[in-house]
Amino acid sequence: MRRPVLPCDVITLARALLACRPVKRAYLADAIARKAVRAQRFSQLTGRRHPRWGDGSLDAAARQYPLAREPFWDDPDYLSCLQRAISVVQARHTKKPRTRRASGAF
Repeated sequence: MRRPVLPCDVITLARALLACRPVKRAYLADAIARKAVRAQRFSQLTGRRHPRWGDGSLDAAARQYPLAREPFWDDPDYLSCLQRAISVVQARHTKKPRTRRASGAF
């Protein structure tokens, strides 16, 4: 079962991205998302929080990195980080269509 994504997840991820160099933001966003997934699996298997990455939320995983202060929402750099954070959420929570195996029949 997937965790619900809360506004604080997106905001904290964006703050972590804002705190790093722009060329590293895409990599960091994916790394944080992977660590959140790993923490969620750990929590499901053990019934406990992951010792480093937390409860499986993006918020908990992103808090393991330096966070920039949250600027106003009209800051272009912050808007870019928010967009990347939303893209990560969308990529991880959009259902992908199932593909059928070729059966030889059309």
